[in-house]
Amino acid sequence: MKLIAVDIDDVDRLNLPDLATTALLRGIRFDRRTDLSAKRNVGLLLARLMGWQRIVFLDDDIEVGGHEEVARAAGLLSDYDAVGMRIGGYPDNSVVCHAHRLTRGPQGSFVGGGALAVQATSNPSFFPNVYNEDWFYLLDDKALRPLAVTGMVKQRPYDPFDRPGRARDQEFGDVLAEGIYWLLDGQTDTSWQEAADLLHWKHFLVNRERFIEDVLRRVRSLPAGSDPNPRAMEASLLAALGRLRIIKAEFCVAYIKAWAEDRDRWTDHLNRVPVPPADVEGALKWLVKGGESPLNVVRCRM
Repeated sequence: MKLIAVDIDDVDRLNLPDLATTALLRGIRFDRRTDLSAKRNVGLLLARLMGWQRIVFLDDDIEVGGHEEVARAAGLLSDYDAVGMRIGGYPDNSVVCHAHRLTRGPQGSFVGGGALAVQATSNPSFFPNVYNEDWFYLLDDKALRPLAVTGMVKQRPYDPFDRPGRARDQEFGDVLAEGIYWLLDGQTDTSWQEAADLLHWKHFLVNRERFIEDVLRRVRSLPAGSDPNPRAMEASLLAALGRLRIIKAEFCVAYIKAWAEDRDRWTDHLNRVPVPPADVEGALKWLVKGGESPLNVVRCRM
């Protein structure tokens, strides 16, 4: 088996489109300073460049029991745009949702980019640089793309309450994604485009604050010495509340409109991918802007 590892050390030199959603958040408190979305988008571009029809995203904290799990997910892409693998082990939730679950609130896990097989040729979606970027990727022109779930992988455990900043950084993306999916939940004739509505976000932000405050009350009722530490949980929830209270409905509307524009920008960028398929060297050269140094590549066999 041939393996090629590509080191992406500076996302600014990547040949990615200038996205309105990224510009909207740049330099303000909602800015997300990670390279996860950029790397996933590079994966989508690389698939187009190489002519691959199916690719699988796996986070570095995901353990796969065997290749059969991946093969099963990839095999379903004949009928679905994306196939998620069930994540066992430690639950895949945001900090606020972890606290909700740990205080006996009903809490499931949605399909995520941590273990996701996607159809790379017919799906023009992309990952915006915001928390829950995978939830945005899974939306089509109106609602959820054709989606399936299969198999089982494990996420390594971690402490979601190790620093309040984690919950603070997640809150804006959590609000956006939960607000859109709340709108779509159980509504067969509803489009996510209706989320570009000021009244929707005013209602949702009120409900979100009530939800976090309810979780906070339950956390404060936990006995001392509980595991996880109730004080750490409280600090994280207060951080999320603090961030939530500066999120304005108008800004949510602006983000949804920018994201809708970015969907067209991404499609235009995909249409610039050269055909026929490139070789590895040509693909990697295309993935960086003109005049930039090549990406660092390590090749090996297994």
